Order: sequence, then C-alpha cells, then structure tokens
Amino acid sequence: MTRENRWNVAQIEDVNLIEKLSKEINIPLTIAKILVNRNIDTYDKAKQYFRPNVSHFHDPFLMDGMEKAVDRTLRAIKNKEKIMIYGDYDVDGTCGVAMLYLFFMRYNPNVKYHIPDRVKEGYGVSNYGIDLAKEFGATLMITIDCGITANEQVDYANSLGIDFIIADHHEPTSDIPKAYAVLDPLMHFCSYPFKYLSGCGVGFKYIQAIARKLGEEEFVYSFLDFVTLATTADIVPLVGENRTLVKLGLKQINEIPRPGIKALIETAGLKIESLNSSQIVFMLAPRINAVGRLGNAERAVSLLISNNYQEAMTHAQILEEENRNRRKIDEEIYNHAQELVENYLDFENDASIILHQDDWHPGVIGIVASRLVEKYYLPTIMMTTIDGVAKGSARSIAGFDIYQALKKVEDKLLQFGGHKYAAGLSVELERLDEFKLAFNHAVKELMSEELLKPEIKIDSEIDLTDITPRFQRILREFAPFGPQNSRPVFLAQKVQIAAPPKIVGKNHLRLKVRQNSPSRQGGTDIVDAIGFNLGHLRDKATQSSNGMDVVFSLNESDWQSNAPNGETFPQLKIKDLRPSIRTDS
Repeated sequence: MTRENRWNVAQIEDVNLIEKLSKEINIPLTIAKILVNRNIDTYDKAKQYFRPNVSHFHDPFLMDGMEKAVDRTLRAIKNKEKIMIYGDYDVDGTCGVAMLYLFFMRYNPNVKYHIPDRVKEGYGVSNYGIDLAKEFGATLMITIDCGITANEQVDYANSLGIDFIIADHHEPTSDIPKAYAVLDPLMHFCSYPFKYLSGCGVGFKYIQAIARKLGEEEFVYSFLDFVTLATTADIVPLVGENRTLVKLGLKQINEIPRPGIKALIETAGLKIESLNSSQIVFMLAPRINAVGRLGNAERAVSLLISNNYQEAMTHAQILEEENRNRRKIDEEIYNHAQELVENYLDFENDASIILHQDDWHPGVIGIVASRLVEKYYLPTIMMTTIDGVAKGSARSIAGFDIYQALKKVEDKLLQFGGHKYAAGLSVELERLDEFKLAFNHAVKELMSEELLKPEIKIDSEIDLTDITPRFQRILREFAPFGPQNSRPVFLAQKVQIAAPPKIVGKNHLRLKVRQNSPSRQGGTDIVDAIGFNLGHLRDKATQSSNGMDVVFSLNESDWQSNAPNGETFPQLKIKDLRPSIRTDS
C-alpha cells in the first residue's frame, strides 16, 4: 500500500537575517536559510556548529544533584568501597555501563556491572539486580539509562544499606525516587541548559564532574566514542551539546578506535576511517542490541571494554552471529505479521494494527512493529505472551502521540509506559479483544486525515545549477546527521527527465535529469538520480511534458568518482516526485 506524501516546504521567516548570516560567514543564501531555520542564526552559533570543540560542553555541575553524586562517589573511591553499575540492555545502556566501568576501574578495582535479562527481569532496575549488588558487597549502586521511575527498587536498596545514584534521561514522574542523588536533566527543577542527552550522555557529565574534581578532566574525553555510539543509536536530537559530543566522538572512532569498536566496525564490513552516524544507526547499533534481544546483553559490554584486539574480534563475532539470528527471527515474524495484516485488517475502518501471537520472540517485536509502520503507515502494536500475559511494543507514525492513545484506554491495560512514538504495554489475554476495540476507537478520535499522509519536510527550493562543488563541501559540514539535524532536503521544480527511467536492483528508480534555469542559459548538465524503493514512480516520471517537481537530498556518487583530479559528481537521492503544475510566464 502506497500513500501519497505531503510536501512541507520550510518558509522563509526573516529574509534580512538570512542575508546577514550569508554575508557574515560567506555561504550561499540557500545554506544560510537552512541554518536559520535550524536556529543557527548568528556568527557565533554558526562557528560552534561548524567547528565544535570541548570548550562548548556545558558545566556538569549545572545539573541538579551533581555535587551530591560526585561527593558520594569520591568517598567511595577513597574508601575502596564496592560499586555496582547497573544499565539498560540497549546500545545506550551497554555503552554507558562500559564507560562507567572503565572509568571507575582507573580509580577503584572493586567494581562490577549488571544488565538485566530482557525476558526474566524486564526493563529497568530489578530487585534481582539489587540482590546481586548486596551479594557482591556493594555499598554504592549506580544506574545508567534507567532508574528514574524505580521508586520501590530504590527503597529496597536503601533498606539493604546500598546508596543509589541514578543517571538517567527518561521522563520522570512527579514522584522522584529517594536515591542518594538523581541526575536527569528532564527533572522540572533541573537547571542544566541542555535537556536531550542520552543516558550515556548523562553518565558522561557525571564522570566529567568527578574527573574535574580529581584534576583529570582530559582523561574523560577518551570516552567520547561510547557517548557517540549511544547518542546516535538512541535517536535523541543531534543538536547542541549532543552534536558536539558526536562530532568529536566520530573523529576519535575514525582516527584511534578502541579494540572493541574497531572489531565491531570490521565485522560489520565497514571502513574505519569513514564511519558516519547513519552507519552507527543501521549497522553497528543492531549488532549491539542483538545480544540483548536474544540473550545476555553483558556480552556487548565484554566487547566494548576489551583492550585486546584478538579477544575483541571473538566477542564481535558473537554479536555478528546473534545479529544474523535476530534478522532471521525478525524476517519470519515480519512475514507472518504481513500475512495477518493482509488477511484480516479492514483498511477502510481500522485505524491501527494490533497483532498478537503466543510464540513471537519478545526481543524483536518492536523492530517488526516499526517495519509495519513503515509499510502500512498506521500506528502498530505487536504483542507476544509472557508468563500468561500479552506483552508488547507500540510504534507510531509521524505526528501521532501513541502514548496518549494508550492513556485513553489505560483501564484496559495492566501497565504501559513510553513516549509519543514508542511505548511498551501489557494486557490480560482475556481482555485482548476488548483492548483492540477500545484502542482502535481512541486512535480514530485522535487521528486526523492529514496525519495519515506521510510528511516530507523540505528545507529549501533550489535550482540544480546551485549545486556547485563548494555548495557540496559546505553541506558535508552539516554532518553528523540525526534527529533535528537531518540531511538537508531540497525541491527542484520543472526538472526534465533526460533519459528513460530504469528500475535497478529490487525496486530502485534510476534517472538522469536536467533543469532549464534562468540563472544559466541552456540549463544544467545532466545529473544522475536514484530513488530507493521508488520503482512504482517510474510511470509518473515519464508522464509530464511540463517537467517534474523532484524532492531529494544530495549524495556523492561513488560510481562517478573516477573523474579527473578525483572530483565527485552530485547524485540526487530522490524522496518523491510528481508532475509539475508550475507554469513560467
């Protein structure tokens, strides 16, 4: 099923400000417009954006609870207390655990870590993990990427004489756990100026503060690689301090990767000197996540903390094998889910997809739910049976708050939690049908017709003649790309198809285009373009005598890089196209 996209072209709010920035930093007006629309509207902001460095990090002691957390930790280090580090089983949690473990091992060898089993312990802090800490003899327990809602568990730890420090980035409730110290920039009274750190990012600020007190702050910067993996994989906004962390961390990974990360990159078939944020999201993160989805996530930590390359390769190959297993299970469940949707979903009346099977693997149903959203563009819930209860994952479409939809039917749920686009839930098996009807009704109430059309956000209109080598060089400096700092998307109008479109690969549309432009007599040179999974647009691309309006981002085509002097030609990565309705006077 293919839905027509909504095109949303960013408007020019302040022409004078765009012209001023263009002159001040000597960039084309189109690029200045994109920067201003991303709130980079002064010389100083642009300088920090294009040339980030460690001086741009915020003072860690601006975070509420930091003084208490650091004082308690320094006491534990001085007295050689036993410390238990506890983290989530995803990339953010495992990288955070690896970072804290290596940091504390420098000062105090009495450190252990624990990551909960996804099936046996579930998400967050478990009493079992606290019992392990007590058995170890820990007097200090530090959570990373979890803990902000662990009120009962913190009370339990306190009763056992274990002090608790929470380093988390999830939304807190009004009832903050009674831990010794809580670090979470989302607490409403926290004055930390940047609110979107990953869990590992919060942990980084914590050890930055400790290291500053110890006079060894430079040492902490060696952990920017972990923060980069976590920040990129956790899909937090890649702006402000996050972008500085990731930009510097990517440089470190590409120049001096630690053994574990080097082994991970190589087993994934990537090049170490050119790793980017997209490759972390789509290639490295699934391999780290796979061991937590199918078993014990501590295997990922063993890889990340390894200081021996051969040992790291052994660990990396385990992650590679588990990722292959995960993909196989993923594909089997996805194919089964598609069959159920095609056979049973009423596309005229159902506003959501809700599927349940007793034997689906709990570690992959969230991934499959995301794939179904991509294919059918409907809010989707996938559930399996665990301990006699239907448990699962919910995923949403752009702009639709699935958490609010669940909240409207919370009387039908045992429990739920999450945020606007992703949530977890559990339902009594005998109430599944009741829940499905109620949830579908809630989605219909909250959903608008407009939201059911996928939106493509367009940064600027552009003539193809504007795409010069210098323009491309400046665009490259926008990287690393991620949420709120996406690869710029352009609209070119009245583009001519210069050769018959072809379908290549499985369903990819390959085009050659040109554009007549008033700024250049005779128009542009012919430019290559590719639209991945857009084969269904081939007929549309040949229909209009008035030309095509094309939405695209800019890639550099490897297969055109054999030009003289190593010059690369632009390649348009098409996102959508339609016959042009504009007429020139």
